[in-house]
Amino acid sequence: MASNDIYTTPLTGRYSSKEMQELFSLRTRYTNWRKLWLWLAESQKELGLEISDEAIEQMKAHLEVQDDEFPIISAEEKRRRHDVMACVHAYGQVAPAAAGIVHWGATSCYVTDGGDLMAMRDALNLLLPKLARVIHQLKQFAIAHRDLPCLAFTHGQPAQPTTIGKRACLWIQDLLLDLRNLERARDDLRFRGVKGTTGSQASFLAIFTGNHEKVEQLDELVTKKAGFPSAFTITSQTYTRKVDVDVISALASFGCTCERIGGDIRHMAAMKEMEEPFEKDQIGSSAMAYKRNPMRSERLCSLGRVLKNRIGDAMDTYSAQWFERTLDDSANRRITIPESFLSADACLILLTNITASLVLYPAVIEKRLQEELPFMATENIMMALVEQGVSRQDAHEEIRVLSHQAAAEVKAKGKPNDLIERVQKTEFFRPVWPQLPYLLDPKSFTGRASQQVTAFTREGGEVDSALQQYKAGLDLVAVGELHV
Repeated sequence: MASNDIYTTPLTGRYSSKEMQELFSLRTRYTNWRKLWLWLAESQKELGLEISDEAIEQMKAHLEVQDDEFPIISAEEKRRRHDVMACVHAYGQVAPAAAGIVHWGATSCYVTDGGDLMAMRDALNLLLPKLARVIHQLKQFAIAHRDLPCLAFTHGQPAQPTTIGKRACLWIQDLLLDLRNLERARDDLRFRGVKGTTGSQASFLAIFTGNHEKVEQLDELVTKKAGFPSAFTITSQTYTRKVDVDVISALASFGCTCERIGGDIRHMAAMKEMEEPFEKDQIGSSAMAYKRNPMRSERLCSLGRVLKNRIGDAMDTYSAQWFERTLDDSANRRITIPESFLSADACLILLTNITASLVLYPAVIEKRLQEELPFMATENIMMALVEQGVSRQDAHEEIRVLSHQAAAEVKAKGKPNDLIERVQKTEFFRPVWPQLPYLLDPKSFTGRASQQVTAFTREGGEVDSALQQYKAGLDLVAVGELHV
Protein backbone atom coordinates (compact mmCIF):
# COMPACT_ATOMS: atom_id res chain seq x y z
CA MET A 1 0.00 0.00 0.00
CA ALA A 2 1.33 3.44 -0.92
CA SER A 3 2.47 5.54 2.04
CA ASN A 4 0.09 8.30 0.94
CA ASP A 5 -2.82 5.98 1.72
CA ILE A 6 -1.81 5.10 5.29
CA TYR A 7 -1.00 7.07 8.41
CA THR A 8 2.64 7.96 8.96
CA THR A 9 3.89 9.93 11.93
CA PRO A 10 4.73 13.58 11.17
CA LEU A 11 7.83 13.08 13.32
CA THR A 12 9.40 11.13 10.46
CA GLY A 13 7.48 12.63 7.56
CA ARG A 14 8.04 16.29 8.44
CA TYR A 15 10.04 17.14 11.51
CA SER A 16 13.05 15.01 12.50
CA SER A 17 16.43 14.37 10.88
CA LYS A 18 17.33 11.44 8.65
CA GLU A 19 20.04 10.21 11.03
CA MET A 20 17.65 10.08 13.99
CA GLN A 21 15.04 8.29 11.91
CA GLU A 22 17.62 5.76 10.79
CA LEU A 23 18.77 5.19 14.35
CA PHE A 24 15.27 4.05 15.36
CA SER A 25 14.55 2.23 12.10
CA LEU A 26 13.69 -1.44 11.94
CA ARG A 27 16.94 -2.11 10.07
CA THR A 28 19.03 -0.57 12.85
CA ARG A 29 16.98 -2.37 15.51
CA TYR A 30 17.47 -5.78 13.94
CA THR A 31 21.09 -5.08 13.06
CA ASN A 32 21.82 -4.16 16.68
CA TRP A 33 20.29 -7.46 17.73
CA ARG A 34 22.66 -9.28 15.39
CA LYS A 35 25.59 -7.37 16.87
CA LEU A 36 24.51 -8.46 20.33
CA TRP A 37 24.26 -12.09 19.21
CA LEU A 38 27.69 -11.85 17.61
CA TRP A 39 29.25 -10.36 20.74
CA LEU A 40 27.62 -13.05 22.86
CA ALA A 41 28.92 -15.84 20.59
CA GLU A 42 32.42 -14.32 20.39
CA SER A 43 32.60 -14.02 24.16
CA GLN A 44 31.29 -17.53 24.71
CA LYS A 45 33.93 -18.84 22.31
CA GLU A 46 36.67 -16.83 24.06
CA LEU A 47 35.61 -18.46 27.34
CA GLY A 48 35.94 -21.96 25.94
CA LEU A 49 32.55 -22.93 24.52
CA GLU A 50 32.46 -24.99 21.31
CA ILE A 51 31.67 -22.39 18.66
CA SER A 52 33.37 -22.67 15.28
CA ASP A 53 35.37 -19.97 13.55
CA GLU A 54 33.08 -20.42 10.56
CA ALA A 55 30.03 -19.58 12.69
CA ILE A 56 31.64 -16.37 13.91
CA GLU A 57 32.74 -15.35 10.41
CA GLN A 58 29.29 -15.95 8.95
CA MET A 59 27.68 -13.92 11.72
CA LYS A 60 30.13 -11.04 11.06
CA ALA A 61 29.47 -11.20 7.32
CA HIS A 62 25.73 -10.76 7.77
CA LEU A 63 25.43 -8.19 10.54
CA GLU A 64 23.31 -5.70 8.61
CA VAL A 65 19.84 -6.96 7.76
CA GLN A 66 19.29 -6.78 4.00
CA ASP A 67 16.10 -5.76 2.17
CA ASP A 68 15.30 -9.30 1.05
CA GLU A 69 15.42 -10.53 4.67
CA PHE A 70 12.58 -8.35 5.96
CA PRO A 71 9.83 -10.40 4.24
CA ILE A 72 11.34 -13.55 5.77
CA ILE A 73 11.39 -12.00 9.24
CA SER A 74 7.85 -10.69 8.80
CA ALA A 75 6.50 -14.04 7.67
CA GLU A 76 8.26 -15.87 10.48
CA GLU A 77 6.97 -13.41 13.07
CA LYS A 78 3.44 -13.84 11.78
CA ARG A 79 3.87 -17.59 12.15
CA ARG A 80 5.63 -17.58 15.54
CA ARG A 81 4.10 -14.39 17.06
CA HIS A 82 7.58 -13.58 18.35
CA ASP A 83 9.78 -10.94 16.74
CA VAL A 84 13.03 -12.01 18.40
CA MET A 85 12.67 -15.65 17.36
CA ALA A 86 11.75 -14.52 13.85
CA CYS A 87 15.05 -12.66 13.70
CA VAL A 88 16.94 -15.64 15.17
CA HIS A 89 15.48 -17.77 12.35
CA ALA A 90 16.44 -15.23 9.66
CA TYR A 91 19.99 -14.88 11.02
CA GLY A 92 20.39 -18.64 10.98
CA GLN A 93 19.43 -18.74 7.32
CA VAL A 94 22.22 -16.36 6.25
CA ALA A 95 24.70 -17.72 8.81
CA PRO A 96 23.88 -21.46 8.81
CA ALA A 97 27.07 -22.43 10.64
CA ALA A 98 25.85 -20.31 13.56
CA ALA A 99 22.17 -21.36 13.46
CA GLY A 100 22.58 -23.67 16.42
CA ILE A 101 24.33 -21.21 18.74
CA VAL A 102 22.62 -17.87 18.00
CA HIS A 103 20.92 -16.66 21.21
CA TRP A 104 22.58 -19.44 23.25
CA GLY A 105 21.47 -19.09 26.86
CA ALA A 106 19.90 -15.67 26.25
CA THR A 107 16.42 -14.36 26.79
CA SER A 108 14.64 -11.99 24.38
CA CYS A 109 15.41 -9.00 26.57
CA TYR A 110 19.10 -9.61 26.05
CA VAL A 111 18.70 -8.17 22.56
CA THR A 112 15.60 -5.99 22.94
CA ASP A 113 16.82 -4.23 26.07
CA GLY A 114 20.44 -4.21 24.94
CA GLY A 115 19.40 -2.74 21.60
CA ASP A 116 17.23 -0.09 23.26
CA LEU A 117 20.10 0.97 25.52
CA MET A 118 22.42 1.21 22.52
CA ALA A 119 19.83 3.27 20.63
CA MET A 120 19.29 5.67 23.54
CA ARG A 121 23.02 6.14 24.01
CA ASP A 122 23.58 6.79 20.31
CA ALA A 123 20.55 9.10 20.13
CA LEU A 124 21.81 11.18 23.05
CA ASN A 125 25.15 11.43 21.25
CA LEU A 126 23.29 12.81 18.24
CA LEU A 127 21.33 15.36 20.26
CA LEU A 128 24.12 16.78 22.41
CA PRO A 129 26.22 18.42 19.66
CA LYS A 130 23.05 19.95 18.19
CA LEU A 131 22.12 21.41 21.55
CA ALA A 132 25.66 22.73 21.97
CA ARG A 133 25.35 24.50 18.62
CA VAL A 134 22.12 26.21 19.68
CA ILE A 135 23.79 27.43 22.87
CA HIS A 136 26.78 28.64 20.85
CA GLN A 137 24.54 30.61 18.48
CA LEU A 138 22.60 32.19 21.32
CA LYS A 139 25.87 33.12 22.98
CA GLN A 140 26.89 35.11 19.90
CA PHE A 141 23.47 36.77 19.84
CA ALA A 142 23.72 37.66 23.53
CA ILE A 143 27.17 39.20 23.11
CA ALA A 144 26.04 41.24 20.11
CA HIS A 145 23.07 42.70 22.00
CA ARG A 146 24.29 42.77 25.59
CA ASP A 147 23.98 46.60 25.72
CA LEU A 148 20.61 46.97 23.94
CA PRO A 149 18.07 48.08 26.59
CA CYS A 150 14.56 46.67 26.39
CA LEU A 151 11.49 46.72 28.53
CA ALA A 152 11.40 43.79 30.95
CA PHE A 153 8.18 42.18 32.13
CA THR A 154 7.14 40.66 35.43
CA HIS A 155 3.59 39.37 35.89
CA GLY A 156 3.16 40.21 32.20
CA GLN A 157 3.44 43.87 33.12
CA PRO A 158 6.20 46.37 32.25
CA ALA A 159 9.05 46.19 34.75
CA GLN A 160 12.54 47.57 35.28
CA PRO A 161 14.40 47.41 31.95
CA THR A 162 16.91 44.73 31.07
CA THR A 163 18.89 44.14 27.88
CA ILE A 164 18.19 41.86 24.93
CA GLY A 165 21.49 40.10 25.58
CA LYS A 166 20.58 39.44 29.21
CA ARG A 167 17.24 37.95 28.16
CA ALA A 168 19.03 35.64 25.73
CA CYS A 169 21.33 34.57 28.58
CA LEU A 170 18.27 33.41 30.51
CA TRP A 171 17.52 31.06 27.61
CA ILE A 172 21.15 29.93 27.47
CA GLN A 173 21.21 29.16 31.18
CA ASP A 174 18.19 26.87 30.88
CA LEU A 175 19.69 25.15 27.83
CA LEU A 176 22.91 24.59 29.77
CA LEU A 177 20.87 22.76 32.39
CA ASP A 178 19.39 20.64 29.60
CA LEU A 179 22.87 19.95 28.26
CA ARG A 180 23.94 18.79 31.71
CA ASN A 181 20.82 16.63 32.10
CA LEU A 182 21.28 14.92 28.74
CA GLU A 183 24.98 14.33 29.40
CA ARG A 184 24.14 12.81 32.77
CA ALA A 185 21.44 10.63 31.23
CA ARG A 186 23.94 9.32 28.68
CA ASP A 187 26.82 8.89 31.11
CA ASP A 188 24.62 7.15 33.68
CA LEU A 189 23.45 4.52 31.17
CA ARG A 190 24.51 1.01 32.16
CA PHE A 191 24.20 -2.11 30.05
CA ARG A 192 21.71 -4.79 31.02
CA GLY A 193 24.34 -7.36 30.26
CA VAL A 194 24.08 -11.13 30.05
CA LYS A 195 21.60 -11.98 32.79
CA GLY A 196 19.28 -14.72 31.53
CA THR A 197 15.53 -15.11 31.80
CA THR A 198 14.83 -13.56 35.20
CA GLY A 199 18.17 -11.92 35.80
CA SER A 200 19.63 -14.81 37.80
CA GLN A 201 22.05 -15.94 35.03
CA ALA A 202 20.93 -19.53 35.68
CA SER A 203 21.08 -20.50 31.99
CA PHE A 204 24.66 -19.29 31.64
CA LEU A 205 25.70 -20.95 34.87
CA ALA A 206 24.39 -24.19 33.38
CA ILE A 207 26.23 -23.62 30.08
CA PHE A 208 29.48 -23.08 31.95
CA THR A 209 28.81 -26.08 34.23
CA GLY A 210 28.61 -24.10 37.44
CA ASN A 211 31.62 -21.85 36.81
CA HIS A 212 30.55 -18.54 38.35
CA GLU A 213 33.74 -16.77 37.29
CA LYS A 214 33.15 -17.49 33.62
CA VAL A 215 29.56 -16.27 33.85
CA GLU A 216 30.84 -13.00 35.32
CA GLN A 217 33.53 -12.78 32.63
CA LEU A 218 30.91 -13.34 29.92
CA ASP A 219 28.87 -10.43 31.29
CA GLU A 220 31.94 -8.19 31.35
CA LEU A 221 33.13 -9.16 27.86
CA VAL A 222 29.79 -8.49 26.18
CA THR A 223 29.35 -5.22 28.07
CA LYS A 224 32.74 -4.04 26.84
CA LYS A 225 32.02 -5.09 23.24
CA ALA A 226 28.73 -3.17 23.39
CA GLY A 227 30.64 -0.03 24.36
CA PHE A 228 29.29 0.47 27.87
CA PRO A 229 31.58 1.21 30.84
CA SER A 230 29.56 -1.06 33.13
CA ALA A 231 26.50 -3.24 33.41
CA PHE A 232 23.86 -3.50 36.10
CA THR A 233 24.79 -6.05 38.75
CA ILE A 234 21.10 -6.59 39.46
CA THR A 235 18.38 -6.92 36.83
CA SER A 236 15.15 -8.80 36.40
CA GLN A 237 14.29 -10.11 32.95
CA THR A 238 14.68 -6.47 31.89
CA TYR A 239 16.83 -3.57 32.95
CA THR A 240 14.77 -1.50 35.34
CA ARG A 241 12.33 0.75 33.50
CA LYS A 242 13.43 3.44 35.92
CA VAL A 243 16.21 4.04 33.37
CA ASP A 244 13.61 5.04 30.78
CA VAL A 245 12.09 7.43 33.33
CA ASP A 246 15.47 9.08 33.89
CA VAL A 247 16.31 9.43 30.20
CA ILE A 248 12.89 10.63 29.07
CA SER A 249 12.73 12.97 32.06
CA ALA A 250 15.81 14.76 30.74
CA LEU A 251 14.25 14.94 27.27
CA ALA A 252 10.92 16.12 28.67
CA SER A 253 12.67 18.84 30.65
CA PHE A 254 14.27 20.01 27.41
CA GLY A 255 10.80 20.04 25.87
CA CYS A 256 9.71 22.48 28.58
CA THR A 257 12.65 24.74 27.71
CA CYS A 258 11.66 24.69 24.04
CA GLU A 259 8.13 25.80 24.84
CA ARG A 260 9.45 28.47 27.19
CA ILE A 261 11.89 29.98 24.66
CA GLY A 262 9.42 29.69 21.82
CA GLY A 263 6.84 31.53 23.92
CA ASP A 264 9.22 34.43 24.58
CA ILE A 265 10.03 34.77 20.89
CA ARG A 266 6.34 34.67 19.98
CA HIS A 267 5.54 37.39 22.51
CA MET A 268 8.34 39.58 21.18
CA ALA A 269 7.09 38.95 17.65
CA ALA A 270 3.60 40.04 18.73
CA MET A 271 5.15 43.27 20.03
CA LYS A 272 7.07 43.65 16.72
CA GLU A 273 10.38 43.70 18.59
CA MET A 274 11.80 40.46 17.19
CA GLU A 275 11.16 38.07 14.32
CA GLU A 276 12.27 34.57 13.59
CA PRO A 277 13.76 33.89 10.12
CA PHE A 278 11.28 34.55 7.32
CA GLU A 279 12.18 33.53 3.78
CA LYS A 280 11.63 35.61 0.65
CA ASP A 281 8.79 33.46 -0.72
CA GLN A 282 7.37 32.32 2.62
CA ILE A 283 3.64 32.85 3.15
CA GLY A 284 2.52 33.83 6.63
CA SER A 285 -1.21 33.51 6.09
CA SER A 286 -3.41 32.19 3.27
CA ALA A 287 -5.88 35.05 3.79
CA MET A 288 -3.90 37.91 5.35
CA ALA A 289 -1.00 38.35 2.95
CA TYR A 290 0.77 40.94 5.11
CA LYS A 291 1.28 38.60 8.04
CA ARG A 292 4.66 37.24 9.17
CA ASN A 293 3.50 34.63 11.65
CA PRO A 294 6.14 33.06 13.98
CA MET A 295 5.47 29.61 12.55
CA ARG A 296 8.77 28.06 13.60
CA SER A 297 8.45 29.21 17.20
CA GLU A 298 4.85 28.04 17.30
CA ARG A 299 5.93 24.65 16.03
CA LEU A 300 8.73 24.62 18.59
CA CYS A 301 6.17 25.17 21.35
CA SER A 302 3.92 22.50 19.88
CA LEU A 303 6.62 19.84 19.64
CA GLY A 304 8.06 20.86 23.01
CA ARG A 305 4.64 20.21 24.50
CA VAL A 306 4.52 16.76 22.89
CA LEU A 307 7.97 15.98 24.26
CA LYS A 308 7.39 17.15 27.82
CA ASN A 309 4.26 14.99 28.11
CA ARG A 310 6.12 11.78 27.16
CA ILE A 311 7.40 11.46 30.71
CA GLY A 312 3.96 10.34 31.85
CA ASP A 313 4.17 7.23 29.67
CA ALA A 314 7.61 6.35 31.02
CA MET A 315 6.53 6.80 34.63
CA ASP A 316 3.32 4.82 34.17
CA THR A 317 5.17 1.99 32.43
CA TYR A 318 7.79 1.74 35.17
CA SER A 319 5.28 1.77 38.01
CA ALA A 320 3.04 -0.81 36.29
CA GLN A 321 5.73 -3.53 36.10
CA TRP A 322 5.11 -6.62 38.25
CA PHE A 323 7.87 -8.62 39.91
CA GLU A 324 10.51 -9.69 37.35
CA ARG A 325 8.62 -8.19 34.36
CA THR A 326 5.33 -7.93 32.51
CA LEU A 327 4.93 -7.38 28.78
CA ASP A 328 2.59 -4.41 29.08
CA ASP A 329 5.70 -2.24 28.77
CA SER A 330 6.56 -3.37 25.26
CA ALA A 331 4.07 -1.63 22.98
CA ASN A 332 4.29 1.59 24.99
CA ARG A 333 8.10 1.69 24.89
CA ARG A 334 8.16 1.01 21.13
CA ILE A 335 6.34 4.33 20.76
CA THR A 336 7.54 6.40 23.72
CA ILE A 337 11.31 5.95 23.42
CA PRO A 338 11.73 6.59 19.68
CA GLU A 339 9.18 9.41 19.55
CA SER A 340 10.75 11.16 22.55
CA PHE A 341 14.07 11.28 20.72
CA LEU A 342 12.50 12.16 17.38
CA SER A 343 10.60 15.02 19.05
CA ALA A 344 13.74 16.31 20.76
CA ASP A 345 15.61 16.11 17.47
CA ALA A 346 12.84 18.05 15.70
CA CYS A 347 12.95 20.72 18.41
CA LEU A 348 16.70 21.09 17.98
CA ILE A 349 16.38 21.48 14.21
CA LEU A 350 13.92 24.31 14.82
CA LEU A 351 16.00 25.93 17.56
CA THR A 352 19.10 25.83 15.40
CA ASN A 353 17.29 27.47 12.52
CA ILE A 354 15.61 30.12 14.68
CA THR A 355 18.62 31.12 16.75
CA ALA A 356 20.89 31.35 13.70
CA SER A 357 18.96 34.30 12.23
CA LEU A 358 16.88 36.11 14.83
CA VAL A 359 15.87 39.59 13.63
CA LEU A 360 15.61 42.54 16.03
CA TYR A 361 13.85 45.89 15.55
CA PRO A 362 15.72 48.28 17.87
CA ALA A 363 13.51 51.26 16.97
CA VAL A 364 10.40 49.43 18.15
CA ILE A 365 12.21 48.20 21.26
CA GLU A 366 13.25 51.79 22.03
CA LYS A 367 9.75 53.17 21.38
CA ARG A 368 8.12 50.70 23.75
CA LEU A 369 10.76 51.39 26.39
CA GLN A 370 10.23 55.14 26.11
CA GLU A 371 6.47 54.71 26.56
CA GLU A 372 7.03 53.25 30.02
CA LEU A 373 10.29 54.90 31.02
CA PRO A 374 8.76 58.10 32.45
CA PHE A 375 6.88 56.15 35.10
CA MET A 376 10.00 54.13 35.92
CA ALA A 377 12.03 57.32 36.21
CA THR A 378 9.84 58.70 38.99
CA GLU A 379 11.92 57.15 41.76
CA ASN A 380 15.14 58.48 40.22
CA ILE A 381 13.59 61.95 39.98
CA MET A 382 12.36 61.77 43.56
CA MET A 383 15.78 60.71 44.86
CA ALA A 384 17.46 63.52 42.89
CA LEU A 385 15.08 66.03 44.50
CA VAL A 386 15.93 64.74 47.96
CA GLU A 387 19.64 65.26 47.17
CA GLN A 388 18.74 68.90 46.39
CA GLY A 389 17.20 69.30 49.87
CA VAL A 390 13.55 68.75 48.92
CA SER A 391 11.33 66.79 51.30
CA ARG A 392 10.84 63.20 50.13
CA GLN A 393 7.19 63.30 51.17
CA ASP A 394 6.58 66.46 49.17
CA ALA A 395 8.42 65.03 46.18
CA HIS A 396 6.41 61.81 46.41
CA GLU A 397 3.11 63.70 46.42
CA GLU A 398 4.03 65.92 43.46
CA ILE A 399 5.19 62.90 41.45
CA ARG A 400 2.08 60.93 42.38
CA VAL A 401 -0.27 63.66 41.16
CA LEU A 402 1.51 64.15 37.84
CA SER A 403 1.84 60.39 37.29
CA HIS A 404 -1.88 59.84 37.71
CA GLN A 405 -2.62 62.70 35.33
CA ALA A 406 -0.29 61.27 32.70
CA ALA A 407 -1.68 57.75 33.18
CA ALA A 408 -5.19 59.06 32.61
CA GLU A 409 -4.09 60.56 29.29
CA VAL A 410 -2.56 57.24 28.21
CA LYS A 411 -5.35 54.93 29.36
CA ALA A 412 -8.50 57.02 28.87
CA LYS A 413 -7.53 58.98 25.77
CA GLY A 414 -4.87 56.80 24.14
CA LYS A 415 -2.40 59.67 24.11
CA PRO A 416 1.39 59.39 24.54
CA ASN A 417 2.87 59.41 28.00
CA ASP A 418 3.50 63.09 28.78
CA LEU A 419 4.73 62.76 32.36
CA ILE A 420 8.15 64.23 31.62
CA GLU A 421 6.61 67.21 29.84
CA ARG A 422 4.50 67.81 32.96
CA VAL A 423 7.61 67.57 35.14
CA GLN A 424 9.38 70.07 32.87
CA LYS A 425 6.49 72.53 33.21
CA THR A 426 6.07 72.22 36.98
CA GLU A 427 8.17 74.68 38.98
CA PHE A 428 8.50 72.26 41.88
CA PHE A 429 10.87 70.13 39.78
CA ARG A 430 13.13 72.97 38.63
CA PRO A 431 16.08 71.73 40.80
CA VAL A 432 16.35 68.51 38.73
CA TRP A 433 15.52 69.83 35.27
CA PRO A 434 19.19 69.79 34.20
CA GLN A 435 19.52 66.16 35.34
CA LEU A 436 16.51 64.82 33.42
CA PRO A 437 18.47 63.57 30.35
CA TYR A 438 20.65 61.41 32.60
CA LEU A 439 17.75 60.33 34.80
CA LEU A 440 15.88 59.19 31.66
CA ASP A 441 18.79 57.40 29.97
CA PRO A 442 17.57 53.79 29.39
CA LYS A 443 21.04 52.40 30.15
CA SER A 444 20.86 53.87 33.65
CA PHE A 445 17.95 51.51 34.38
CA THR A 446 19.51 48.19 33.29
CA GLY A 447 21.85 47.85 36.26
CA ARG A 448 24.57 45.26 35.65
CA ALA A 449 22.71 43.42 32.88
CA SER A 450 25.44 44.15 30.33
CA GLN A 451 28.22 43.21 32.74
CA GLN A 452 26.40 39.99 33.63
CA VAL A 453 26.27 39.03 29.96
CA THR A 454 29.99 39.72 29.62
CA ALA A 455 30.80 37.59 32.66
CA PHE A 456 28.49 34.78 31.56
CA THR A 457 29.76 34.60 27.98
CA ARG A 458 33.42 35.45 28.53
CA GLU A 459 36.05 33.26 26.91
CA GLY A 460 36.70 30.30 29.17
CA GLY A 461 33.62 31.09 31.28
CA GLU A 462 30.79 28.76 32.22
CA VAL A 463 29.24 28.68 28.75
CA ASP A 464 32.56 27.92 27.07
CA SER A 465 33.37 25.30 29.70
CA ALA A 466 30.09 23.49 29.04
CA LEU A 467 30.68 23.58 25.27
CA GLN A 468 34.37 22.68 25.35
CA GLN A 469 33.97 19.05 24.33
CA TYR A 470 31.78 20.08 21.37
CA LYS A 471 33.99 22.96 20.24
CA ALA A 472 35.40 21.33 17.12
CA GLY A 473 32.00 20.77 15.57
CA LEU A 474 29.98 23.78 16.68
CA ASP A 475 29.74 25.13 13.15
CA LEU A 476 29.64 21.76 11.43
CA VAL A 477 26.75 19.91 13.08
CA ALA A 478 24.23 18.51 10.59
CA VAL A 479 20.79 19.64 11.73
CA GLY A 480 18.51 18.16 9.14
CA GLU A 481 16.16 19.86 6.69
CA LEU A 482 13.61 22.25 8.13
CA HIS A 483 10.12 21.78 6.72
CA VAL A 484 7.72 24.70 7.10
